[in-house]
Amino acid sequence: MYIFLLIIFGIIGGVLGGMGMGGGTLLIPLLTLGLNLTQQNAQAINLLAFLPMSIFALIIHFKNKLVKYKFSIPIAITGVVSSVASSFLSSSIDSKSLSMWFGIFLIVLGVFNIISIWIFGVKDKNKTVKKQADK
Repeated sequence: MYIFLLIIFGIIGGVLGGMGMGGGTLLIPLLTLGLNLTQQNAQAINLLAFLPMSIFALIIHFKNKLVKYKFSIPIAITGVVSSVASSFLSSSIDSKSLSMWFGIFLIVLGVFNIISIWIFGVKDKNKTVKKQADK
């Protein structure tokens, strides 16, 4: 049963990650609540799963000429640096505190998404993002 749940959780995380929705925001709670893993173990598994998913997604985006190097390179550099720093930080925090902070992050993210939908509307937000990407 444990292996079956891991496969199902991997599929869910992979589909969401491939769609650019951030599969980790769902994969980490699934691993901690569904399989009773520690927050650090769930984050480590998420990071390992993220590597192949991001590589394949990036290849597809390169082929479709959707990567804007002007924006991608600074984001990638700062993302890598902050990921390394955050990994060291999360390994020094106890699992309960880390779970609490991750929960707060998910709540803030959810509230932000709800507010952005109310302000921009779903269709208007997509048009705004597309117009900004075309510039």
